[in-house]
Amino acid sequence: MPLDRRRFLGRTAATGAGAALAGAVAAPAGAREDGRGRGRAPKRYSFSVLGTTDLHGNVFNWDYFTDAEYDDKGRNDIGLAKISTLVNRVREEKGRGNTLLIDAGDTIQGTQLSYYYAKVDPITGENGPVHPMAQAMNAIGYDAAALGNHEFNYGIPLLRKFEEQCDFPLLGANALDAVTGRPAFPPYWMGRLRTPYGRDVRVAVLGLTNPGIAVWDKAHVQGRMTFPGLEEQAAHWVPRLRSMGADVVVVSAHSGTSGTSSYGDQLPHVENAAALVAERVPGIDAILVGHAHAEIAEHRVVNASTGRAVVLSEPLKWGQRLTVFDFELVWGRGRWQVESVSAKVLNSNAVEEDPAITGLLGDEHARVVSYVNQVIGTSARAMSAAEAPYRDTPIIDFVNFVQAETVREALAGTEHAGLPVLSQAACFSRSAAIPAGEVTIRDVAGLYVFENTLEARLVTGAQLRDYLEFSARYYARVPVGAGVDPAKLTNAGGIPDYNYDVVGGVSYDVDVSRAPGSRIVDLAFEGRAVADGDRFVLAVNNYRANGGGNFPHIASARQVWADSEEIRNTIVSWVRANGEIDPARFASAGWRLVREGVPVF
Repeated sequence: MPLDRRRFLGRTAATGAGAALAGAVAAPAGAREDGRGRGRAPKRYSFSVLGTTDLHGNVFNWDYFTDAEYDDKGRNDIGLAKISTLVNRVREEKGRGNTLLIDAGDTIQGTQLSYYYAKVDPITGENGPVHPMAQAMNAIGYDAAALGNHEFNYGIPLLRKFEEQCDFPLLGANALDAVTGRPAFPPYWMGRLRTPYGRDVRVAVLGLTNPGIAVWDKAHVQGRMTFPGLEEQAAHWVPRLRSMGADVVVVSAHSGTSGTSSYGDQLPHVENAAALVAERVPGIDAILVGHAHAEIAEHRVVNASTGRAVVLSEPLKWGQRLTVFDFELVWGRGRWQVESVSAKVLNSNAVEEDPAITGLLGDEHARVVSYVNQVIGTSARAMSAAEAPYRDTPIIDFVNFVQAETVREALAGTEHAGLPVLSQAACFSRSAAIPAGEVTIRDVAGLYVFENTLEARLVTGAQLRDYLEFSARYYARVPVGAGVDPAKLTNAGGIPDYNYDVVGGVSYDVDVSRAPGSRIVDLAFEGRAVADGDRFVLAVNNYRANGGGNFPHIASARQVWADSEEIRNTIVSWVRANGEIDPARFASAGWRLVREGVPVF
């Protein structure tokens, strides 16, 4: 595939965020000569690549859903303002000219800050603002960033505007134009690190994104972009980067290390393929890993062809950690060669926020805080999601109620108006809560932290049972008579809370004493046992409808309605229109956990 070098190499370290990097002589700490005599000593040079991933719209150490400084049980801190302080310290220690800064994707979705500048005051508007994440990352001095799957959540026009506002390239070697098959974004970035020896080090960063974009954001990308596998695109580009003179090749991959996929056989490509890329594609020195929201300080994978270890590192999400790859190079045979690579992560809770970043975006932060604290209604009583993963709770019933009502109204007068409408929902945040009394936007938004939209799919009774059985894998098996610890009951096999669905509109028991696949008992609709041939409309989010979580039947089920509005906004609009949230309208005991018919709780 021919390359337009001006397009893909136009933002090298000499012209992009790293201009100061390429223009300065490397600090003496980055170079040394070992040996006994002058002229015989090998030339050595060291430098570091710093990396973040899954920032998800976090600039400040702030939780917009609680309207307070972020805190969790691990005492973690978040945000680019903290990352900036860490980056400044590493640059001071090693010399600015001996460092690069990259990211592995999922940048512009996840907080009310990022939502505000996508939907409320969008950057795509006439004379629209500059995205806070672009402002912060430009100020910190990023050199390149890979695309994440959540970059596509708000549509391609907004992503293109964000790309335009960044002083660094957004990389996606496996994001291709659906018509031409050519890269839709720069596949790589290449920069030079100047050494005291007159021999620059060329560092190439190859960006790879997640093939699941074709499933999860089908509405935005179908017919416009395709997303082949990471391994095949790395195999295409890495040799070319080496032939172009890259001394060091770093991959920034929005893909985890597990080798698993959440979309099953819907795509031929692996979702979490970073370790496979390291093992199967020769010529890579290190991989900055993203997407999985895991913390991996250093993981070594031996390449099957070369026998050399590739170093992988994944810093924890939201700016909680900063990865530091340390490279040791030696000059030999007319080129720089990588002698060793190591990696570590730095904890952002050990430093203060950089006032340069908080000051830069203080007005934007205040604007969003004011927005999310708008009162839009009242609630008759308090509701909490704390026990939602193992009890039928009113707060999840509320989500299902609004979704089902929305679909029912949309289908009025259509051929499907007479079918029962069920609804799917999951607990996205155990800390979500609706207070008694006044309810704000942030209270409601906290119920639905993802930018999912709503669809309606046709399912049969048999398919519904399969769906619920698949969901019930979420529970550990607990024999009759054994003690039940709620902390150990959920998330079996590492299944996250957001992949445990409950279905409103039917009643059923989940027998956790039974093996997965045979747990759903007494599935009924309006008191009558659900038959295999019964037909229902299921209100379901687009992530699940497009195959997210690999739940059975839904992705292939007939779509009878779809909405472009986020479910979060649909719920906010419902509260505005109705004024009061009264659990008496929707709270039910639709499902429960049992063992041989005896309730667990």
